Amino acid sequence: MSASAPVRLWRAYVPRWAHAPLSGEGAARFGGRWNPVGMPTIYAARELSTAWAEYNQGFVQHPALIAQLELSGARLADLTTSEGLEAVGQTSEIHRCEWRDALDRGLVPETHRLQAELDARGFDGLIYPSFMSPGGTCVALWRWNVGGAELKVVDPEGRLPKTPASWL
Repeated sequence: MSASAPVRLWRAYVPRWAHAPLSGEGAARFGGRWNPVGMPTIYAARELSTAWAEYNQGFVQHPALIAQLELSGARLADLTTSEGLEAVGQTSEIHRCEWRDALDRGLVPETHRLQAELDARGFDGLIYPSFMSPGGTCVALWRWNVGGAELKVVDPEGRLPKTPASWL
């Protein structure tokens, strides 16, 4: 799927990084469902409530900063429908991948294999169903603001800090 019209996304992230809403370094540091350690990735949701649920993972309600993002020109694989899954050679079983367990056992999770395949095929990211918010959908974006995919934060009054100095 190519995003022709801009897509509105929501990202909940650690307030300490308020100055860097388009950084995927947290995901690169720890790895995630759709990215191996070392690969910057933006995780966002298409609904505000889904962003909040995914950020907290159903555990303690941590403080978060929520930013609205606008994505355009991205080539996204849609894993939310059977047609979309079939188009990339998958079934809904990919959504039950125990990626953390695989990493803990020194294995490459199937979600990471699929991400590498999609990246090689020119996809900028993917759309997947939320695990924490039934009916919600998320986006994992591993390529943005280079080439076709443009991601920007919606901050019309310039309220986000430009440097980490606000935390010193």
